[in-house]
Amino acid sequence: MNLFDITKYGAVGDGSKDNSIEIQKAIDDCTKNGGGRVIIPSNNIFMSGPFDLKSNVTIYVESNAVLLANPDESVYKKSAFRENLGEGTIWIGGENAQNISIEGSGVIDGNGIKFMGPEEKAAYVLKDFDVVDPRPHLLTLINIENLTIRDITFKDSAYWGLHIVGCDNVKIESVTILNNLKIRNSDGIDLDHSRNVRISNCYIESADDCICFKTRREYEEYGPTENIIVSNCIMTSTSCSLKLGSENMDAIRNVIVSNCIIKSSNRGIGIQNRDEGIVENIIFENILVEGRLFDNVWWGKAEPIYITAYKRKTENHKDSNWRFAKGQSVGKVGEIKNITFSNINCRSENGVFVGGENDKINNIKFINVNVEIEKLTSYQGGIYDLRPSDTIGLLHTKTAGFYFDTASDISLKNCSLKWGNNKAVFFAEAGNFKNISSLEIENFNGESANNNIEKFEFENCTNVTTT
Repeated sequence: MNLFDITKYGAVGDGSKDNSIEIQKAIDDCTKNGGGRVIIPSNNIFMSGPFDLKSNVTIYVESNAVLLANPDESVYKKSAFRENLGEGTIWIGGENAQNISIEGSGVIDGNGIKFMGPEEKAAYVLKDFDVVDPRPHLLTLINIENLTIRDITFKDSAYWGLHIVGCDNVKIESVTILNNLKIRNSDGIDLDHSRNVRISNCYIESADDCICFKTRREYEEYGPTENIIVSNCIMTSTSCSLKLGSENMDAIRNVIVSNCIIKSSNRGIGIQNRDEGIVENIIFENILVEGRLFDNVWWGKAEPIYITAYKRKTENHKDSNWRFAKGQSVGKVGEIKNITFSNINCRSENGVFVGGENDKINNIKFINVNVEIEKLTSYQGGIYDLRPSDTIGLLHTKTAGFYFDTASDISLKNCSLKWGNNKAVFFAEAGNFKNISSLEIENFNGESANNNIEKFEFENCTNVTTT
């Protein structure tokens, strides 16, 4: 294997010199010579501005080596979303290439706090900007065939962490992501218009979504996000640990998530459709979900499982024009269908929520889904979070074990509900069902929060069977 040590190109690991030119030279020589390994050597901190990965190159960060983002905002010039300049820039990039790997037991550090404003109780203040938001995404790889990321630690991203766009045949395994839990938009992994992806044995802490599936409008030519397996991962998020959406102009489909643990998260599993794309053929199985409430800064109200299909909110915002189809200022929402939750154990401050517009949520199965609800924090409860939508943003209502509003072909089989010892006054029915066409409840174990409330409440439901 060809080896290219960045120190041979003049890189200095003193934590203060910008080594982007030297790193880029090593990468360029590596790809010109048929590929190999670019070494970030141990026991050094190599600060760097932006650089691009290229075909047949493995970036290898050795043990006790740190690749650190330059804190100077002025060095970040390239938008992470093409002509949309308001949602961050690119630090480590790469486009239209093949056979790229990022490996090693060292650290890639986004230096995120350096790009923040003052620290407040729930989150860092985001700095004002005019046109370009200079916060760098940690990794943005576009149209890469055969991508492997393994063993490495990523930390402290100032914006999204690993943004995988239009990529095919992706393997992310045994990766650790440690983002600051007060930095907004610091997603862990975002799969965007990508296909044939395996994510396994990862540990992720993120203030925003840990693993998120998207089809952003800026990269619409790359088609759906599809054929994804996520397994054996542990996630913690102050927003949603595992999310499909909200940006989805094409399709998210053929996804299996299994054998995962979600800890101390503001929302556990979320399907949040807000655009015209569809979400279909998804299986969640063998998952532990532990939820709790956080501040209103973060989307989610401790829903362990959350499925919604509402049109995106129309508002005057820096990136509004990029949320809707070209020439339109009002969007529409696509269908969510063929979703299965099996063998899921949940403990949180809220219950399962399903809600959407007419004819948008169909064929949802809950099999062996066990929910325990208990008031765990001092944050206000009795709320379901429907943001960002053209309906009400925060729905204030009673908390049910399973709250379903406007859907068809829903089944609850061998599911259970338990109320913890610390009950809130707004804890209510085991199930609250509105506008449901074809609802099957089989072998349900659980009661309402108190004896004065019926176990199930039905409103405008048809073809209901309970056994």
